[in-house]
Amino acid sequence: MVATQPLRSPHPDGQTARRTLSWGFMPEGSYLYCDVSLPVPLDQPFTYSLPETLRHRVRPGCRMLVPFGTRKLTGVILRCHDERPEVSARDALRLLDSAPVLSAELLALGRWIAGYYCAPLGEVLRGMLPLASEIRRGKVWTLTDAGRDAARQLVLDSAPDDPVARILSMLEKRPLSAAYLAKAMPLADKVIRALERKRFIVAEDVQTERDPLRAPAERLRVELAAGAAAGELKLSKPERELRAFLELHPGSHNLRELEGMVKSASPAARSLARKGVVSLKPEQAAMNAAVRARHTLNPAQQASFEAIGGAIAARRFQTFLLHGVTGSGKTEVYLAAIETALAQGRGALLLVPEIALTPQMAGQFFSRFGDRVAILHSAFTDVERTEQWRRIQSGAASVVVGTRSGVFAPVRDLGLIVVDEEHDGSYKQEETPRYNGRDVAIVRAQGAGACVVLGSATPSLESRYNAEKGKYTLLELPGRIEARPMPSVELIDMRQEFLETRKQDTFSRKLMDALAARVEAGEQTIVLLNRRGFSSFVACRACGERVQCINCSLTLTYHKRDRRLLCHYCGYAEKVPSACPKCQSDKIYFLGLGSERVEEELHRAFPAARIARLDRDTVTGKRQYESILEEFREGNYDILVGTQMIAKGHDIPNVTLVGVVSADIGLGMPDFRAAERTFQLLTQVAGRAGRGSIPGVVLVQTINPDHYAVRFAAAQDYQGFYDKELHFRRMMLYPPFSAMANVLVRAEKKEAAMRMSSELGMLLTPPPEKLRIMGPAEAPVPRLKNEYRYQFLVKAASRKALNELLGTVRNYALEHKWGATALVIDVDPLTLM
Repeated sequence: MVATQPLRSPHPDGQTARRTLSWGFMPEGSYLYCDVSLPVPLDQPFTYSLPETLRHRVRPGCRMLVPFGTRKLTGVILRCHDERPEVSARDALRLLDSAPVLSAELLALGRWIAGYYCAPLGEVLRGMLPLASEIRRGKVWTLTDAGRDAARQLVLDSAPDDPVARILSMLEKRPLSAAYLAKAMPLADKVIRALERKRFIVAEDVQTERDPLRAPAERLRVELAAGAAAGELKLSKPERELRAFLELHPGSHNLRELEGMVKSASPAARSLARKGVVSLKPEQAAMNAAVRARHTLNPAQQASFEAIGGAIAARRFQTFLLHGVTGSGKTEVYLAAIETALAQGRGALLLVPEIALTPQMAGQFFSRFGDRVAILHSAFTDVERTEQWRRIQSGAASVVVGTRSGVFAPVRDLGLIVVDEEHDGSYKQEETPRYNGRDVAIVRAQGAGACVVLGSATPSLESRYNAEKGKYTLLELPGRIEARPMPSVELIDMRQEFLETRKQDTFSRKLMDALAARVEAGEQTIVLLNRRGFSSFVACRACGERVQCINCSLTLTYHKRDRRLLCHYCGYAEKVPSACPKCQSDKIYFLGLGSERVEEELHRAFPAARIARLDRDTVTGKRQYESILEEFREGNYDILVGTQMIAKGHDIPNVTLVGVVSADIGLGMPDFRAAERTFQLLTQVAGRAGRGSIPGVVLVQTINPDHYAVRFAAAQDYQGFYDKELHFRRMMLYPPFSAMANVLVRAEKKEAAMRMSSELGMLLTPPPEKLRIMGPAEAPVPRLKNEYRYQFLVKAASRKALNELLGTVRNYALEHKWGATALVIDVDPLTLM
């Protein structure tokens, strides 16, 4: 055992010691042991003995470096105590924090996520802490007992230049990294692999604290330290020159820029920082903070703001659903509510679904709140995320704008959480822990006594139903600001278009005419096709064979610019075949439509037009989202083509036309939410038109003009769609009329996946009362990333019954020693694919 099992001593409430973790922080004192949660797929804490030097310093919520097998892992301290474990505990190695990085509130939130979403607590806590840049990870090689015996024998028998003898001799003195050995002698990697096969050496993972002064020069700012006196210190010539420059030019300077003015500025600054002469601080991420004029709230906005402001002033937990049509001014309500929270000395957190929306929203917030704003999202480097996180933790930033993981930001005295576009599927994480950021935000606000605002023009059915049942307070913004009209939406039946033209064209005649008119008038257009690539798949006319991914049961998508076929799930790519791989025919053809092909056809139709494309293929760097949108916002492009990322949140006044190439993509998916997603996407993209002084027009091409999701989206009738879809959900017992989970069994061998899913099926037969279980059955995508997949869909009348069943499933997998990734439990799934 690397550490003891969780403590099992009874408590007055009849539960095990693990229940005491929810009691919050324990008083400071001296402790002999601590329970640590580690990022491993084992849902239990591990108890470690505390060395004398750490006994007075440890506190729950701090990070601790501990041994785990042959590895050294960073975990989070859950509890400090003096209860001797039943078996000998290993010593903890190092305390990484002088103060807790997770408060009692965030620790409690982590435990709730672990329990609700059936995830190991250690993996949950790792996802809550974006502090990877502070830890340097590596691998060192050490000798085993057999290796030491071999080293002594080889020293006697081998030539001095024998590579095996040299490496064993070096490792006999101390453990060494592979990088060090590679520098010391050529072909070291081959020798290491041979020694590892013979079990003469073993790899050990190591983690050490990263020196903050080793950050790149462009990420640091340098200035003279307050009260620094270097007169008695012996300084090198570059250090003296840098100190003299800073005395002549007081203030903070970017270290990279200084290198052009002072020779050897970077090493000199780092040396002076260690001597206390200068201070080195992280460079803050730059944001565009265009001045945003304050708008007077209209009556509907004012009523919504007063309701939210009243809850904030009363320090009362309350959830509001702000349902406002596109362009109704929800952001102004958010800003006014955040001002109210700040006026009371409390913090605020705004969540947005896409990275692309973060700079735009953050720019508005910077103009209103200045340097009190911090931003958090996954496109930042580890160093940048750490810098922002530390600003928030210190209280320097009290307004946070972030994507899904921003819900864990350590905001002090949190008073308000806003979840913009609350319906968006991006809030659901698709890997362990599979939490929904919107739901976690509500639970966090409840623990903090804060107010939650869920904003959307197309609320999810669950949120709207909760408002109908009184769980949430419904606030409505029924019209656009300044009495601007909603865009006119017209459906174009592509079946009829084909009958009249006898051509299978991408664009209808009406859409082409509208595009030409906007280009000529100097107005802008958004063209949506929610599918990447040039063609959906490649097939053979002779035998019908389709080129599939070698790892997934999916066809490869043709990307013309890159001249390759690509799997959008696992990333596998190959060249476009010149002949059919099955029958060797050269009759290869390309079928289907993607955003890349739409862009090419528009370039061909409008050679003088300036056209840009925004999808996962064109955005190769973290800043390109912002740069492409900013160029379009400034009028440097006439037409913007893209996937769903152009459909939400963007406010570009000169866009007067939105064209939807195919409204039917997604409608045929084997998923009960397909109609809801289609309705939301069409309504959201239609809302990008007519946000300025010129009314907007939306043209929607479809071969299913009678489908209720398409019809209600064209009519911009949310209530009509809600009533229709809710009736379907009620009849089929889908959420919000049941609690649901998707249980997935996967393995690299099909026989193993079938065996495990069959065993699980027998365990769940007959299903417990108040539960309905469908499966096992092949997943809609039977093979993904080289794993075969079978699934169970579980519907439950009560959340308690569902949790008990999922606990039984997890225990069964543990008892039968299934692999760590063999069982996937997705609670409240947003997709069944």
